[in-house]
Amino acid sequence: MGALDYLSNFCTVTSTRGKRKAMQTVEIKVKMDCDGCERRVKNAVTSMKGVKAVEVNRKQSRVIVSGYVEPNKVLKRVKSTGKRAEFWPYIPQHLVHYPYASGVYDRRAPNGYVRNVVQAFPASMNGPEENMVSLFSDDNVNACSIM
Repeated sequence: MGALDYLSNFCTVTSTRGKRKAMQTVEIKVKMDCDGCERRVKNAVTSMKGVKAVEVNRKQSRVIVSGYVEPNKVLKRVKSTGKRAEFWPYIPQHLVHYPYASGVYDRRAPNGYVRNVVQAFPASMNGPEENMVSLFSDDNVNACSIM
């Protein structure tokens, strides 16, 4: 079968109508109360073309879809079940520098997660300005050699 597979690569007809979508993982927050809600959401997403795997976590209200799909179409399909859905707005807490800044901490977030907002990350200074400020700083070990 190896030779046939190799030769079939040369004989395939490629279509220029549409490009193949990239493999993606889409995370969606969906409020699910019971097994029926979970089953309805899972069946709606599984029936989509290009979906390879669907993981539903009812405790976190999270649906993870992997496959050759567009994120907006997956979100639209989940919303068509009658459930309120949005893209997963949380990131792991250990990735955030300021987890208790305003707008970051969310009581409804799953354990170990915080909201993904700009205020959670430190503002970085521009490269040349940062170098000049730290050049004569007391924290700079090599500052004495320059003076």
